[in-house]
Amino acid sequence: MAQCVTTRRGADIMEIPTVTHIASFDPSGDASVLRKAMKGLGTDEAAIIGVLSHRTSDQRQQILLKYQQAYGRDEDGAKAGKGLEGDLIKDLKSELSGKFEDTIIALMTPLPLYLAHEVHNAIQGIGTNERTLVEVLCTRDNASLMAIKNAYFHHYRKKLEDDLRGDTSGDFRRLLISMCACSRDETSCDPALANGLAQQLYKAGVGKVGTDEGEFNRILSCYSYPLLRIVFEEYKKIKGKSFGDALNSELSGDLKIGMMAVYDSILNRAAYFAKELHNSMSGMGTNDRALIRLVVSRAEIDMGNIKSEYQKIYGKPLEKAIKSDISGDYKQLLIGMVEG
Repeated sequence: MAQCVTTRRGADIMEIPTVTHIASFDPSGDASVLRKAMKGLGTDEAAIIGVLSHRTSDQRQQILLKYQQAYGRDEDGAKAGKGLEGDLIKDLKSELSGKFEDTIIALMTPLPLYLAHEVHNAIQGIGTNERTLVEVLCTRDNASLMAIKNAYFHHYRKKLEDDLRGDTSGDFRRLLISMCACSRDETSCDPALANGLAQQLYKAGVGKVGTDEGEFNRILSCYSYPLLRIVFEEYKKIKGKSFGDALNSELSGDLKIGMMAVYDSILNRAAYFAKELHNSMSGMGTNDRALIRLVVSRAEIDMGNIKSEYQKIYGKPLEKAIKSDISGDYKQLLIGMVEG
């Protein structure tokens, strides 16, 4: 039987970011560069990209504070109708536009709050964007989900679970609520449990008339990723087919999308995000919101792994796919984060 091997966040593959903390970080100096890029006639977009695409979320927040400290207007200036010139977000919005502006503002928003905004938009817009809910809520570790939940509550003054209950239903709602419990065991991995859990998955699906979705949900949301990978190996020995095949045949609709995302993330999270990036750029037009969210949210975590998986799956570099799908400063900004 396979053995459990764990590293950071319970994964058995070391995560490789493309945006990392730079040495000799000088937030005041970066604030000065941004100020000069926006002052006077025209805007130096390349300078803005050069700074913001190579700083972590925490470092960008430090730049924001130093910008306010250095260039904030006094109260009389604000009353005169000139506004708070030192507010970096407002200055950026006044100078930029389009998808480039959207990406910059996403970068300048603390990551948990940015993802909370994305979840809220998926719930509150016209209809529900289930794929966004799945991408954000079904693929992250406990600490990341808790940070998103806390940011959601502090900003919207409502619990994320309550809004999910009001906007989703049935087994799909139960899956999302289970993920939001942030209580997955991320450390334990006893291979002796694997065969029994695989038998339970079989009996809940292919091995019975109908499907016990609740049992699927319980096992996929409670146990560690390394243990579940061994469970899936045992399942294939029992059935001769993968548990993914079982999900594909036993489930449908939003629940199928959600469960498959959990399953794919457990097997290979980087490959899951590589496929989501590809989906954002395939077909008629580009799903810019998804493309921005995927690059911004994964650059500091595992974009290096995602690039490797993208190359394996699609036979070309992720950078090449992005360059052929979008243009201008928007393209240069995303490429800056993906290349690292």
